[in-house]
Amino acid sequence: MPTRDTSAEAGTPDVQAGEKSIATIATLRVGVKLYVYHENSKEHRLAEILSIQTRKGTPHYYVHYEEFNKRLDEWVPPTRLDLAKEVEWPRPDRPAKKPEKVAKASTPRETPTSTTARVPKRPRRGDSLGPGTPTLVQKGSNKKARTSALPEDDLVVQSETVGDVGTPEDEEVDEESVEIDPKAAAARATPAKQSGASGTPETFSKEHEIEKLRTSGSMTQSAHEISRVRNLSKLQIGKYEVEPWYFSPYPVEYTEEEMVFICEFCLSYFGEEKRFQRHRTKCTLLHPPGNEIYRDSAVSFFEIDGRRQRTWCRNLCLLSKCFLDHKTLYYDVDPFLFYIMTTRDEYGCHMIGYFSKEKESAEGYNVACILTLPQYQRHGYGKLLIAFSYELSKREGKLGSPEKPLSDLGLLGYRAYWQDTIVDLLLSNKGLETTIDELASLSAMTTQDVIHTLQNLNMLRYFKGQHVICLTDAILSQKQKQVEKQKIKGKRTLDPELIQWKPPVFTAANRTWNW
Repeated sequence: MPTRDTSAEAGTPDVQAGEKSIATIATLRVGVKLYVYHENSKEHRLAEILSIQTRKGTPHYYVHYEEFNKRLDEWVPPTRLDLAKEVEWPRPDRPAKKPEKVAKASTPRETPTSTTARVPKRPRRGDSLGPGTPTLVQKGSNKKARTSALPEDDLVVQSETVGDVGTPEDEEVDEESVEIDPKAAAARATPAKQSGASGTPETFSKEHEIEKLRTSGSMTQSAHEISRVRNLSKLQIGKYEVEPWYFSPYPVEYTEEEMVFICEFCLSYFGEEKRFQRHRTKCTLLHPPGNEIYRDSAVSFFEIDGRRQRTWCRNLCLLSKCFLDHKTLYYDVDPFLFYIMTTRDEYGCHMIGYFSKEKESAEGYNVACILTLPQYQRHGYGKLLIAFSYELSKREGKLGSPEKPLSDLGLLGYRAYWQDTIVDLLLSNKGLETTIDELASLSAMTTQDVIHTLQNLNMLRYFKGQHVICLTDAILSQKQKQVEKQKIKGKRTLDPELIQWKPPVFTAANRTWNW
């Protein structure tokens, strides 16, 4: 993709970093903050230039609006820049600190605090280092170093209260409940048990978390993926024109097109409308190329094997990467099954969304990636996709959980589904004793997801020496309002009896590449 920084050609203005002054098109560079006309709000907003490209002889600027979600970043022409106001020039990056030399253990005189950095002696075979041995974790200055030296089995919960419940705040749940900072992405690659696994879980605040997701919108663990700017301007999918949210590895020649045309049946992509229209006259596909395993009056579900339909599934992954910033799979589709949800009319089956799952998941995940296309969002289809994935888990006789980390919208969708499912089960068993294991088996959710949801809703209480589940007045009031709202707008539901599906059995060759 041809990228050129025009400030390198015209020279940098003679101003100090961080100062404000009047700029011109020739002096703009990456990192400059200026006011840009925002079409949706019809006003100028402060934005930062993240990248500069020259398209057909005209520079275009990729900007991020301050306090706006990352998916609202966009390419703008020079006509939308307000150069009448002063701009703020970027500050230079701080020089990297030189790594400090570690003092040798044999010369304790050089470092007066070297006694606190000694490695604990290895225990003898007869010694016991269970969770009740506090001597190795009560040294505040060397807590992390000492706990990491212990065997993995010794890292257990800290208190009897948390241990009785089986807290879900492990590394899997933490990844979806915190915001991933690009600078800390490398540090997060280390196992959570070595850093902070013994910390107290922070309280859940829905308002605070939604605000974080609104302003960042990124759940990826790869700093390289975060730094990549959106490369496509607009997509035409059927009768809808959609703006992509994130980078997708489409061929380079499509990045300079104003519109990329995508066939909504075979998902082939074209840069010219004439080529797309010629393809539509020849394309005979009217539904996803797989087996229809569910149909009701509103939607249908198709099951597609990534090994048998490689081209179609790769095109699907390229399209979904435009709306999922954490997704990295778009080529090796053989080990996955894809479940496509469609709506029907006289022209064919139009894709609403999909989810994928591994043919053989060692971690027990029932969803790898899940997406509802933007033109169909906020219509209840997301919960329908989630519900269908759990219905398949019930047919398999397994407990399932989505692969972590979830995207921002996927995180909110799953938490809403978990809450509705658990509250409905508790209301249906009102007056009867129910355990967490029973809730997990009835909903096909893992016990960790059940406990995580109960803790977020403040429904776990400690009473007479044991933990009990209680429905609070706030939860009952919220449920009543939701029922009244559903009576007006309606609710999308699935009929499990209409599912025509049996768990597939794969050989080792069918799960991976087999040329």
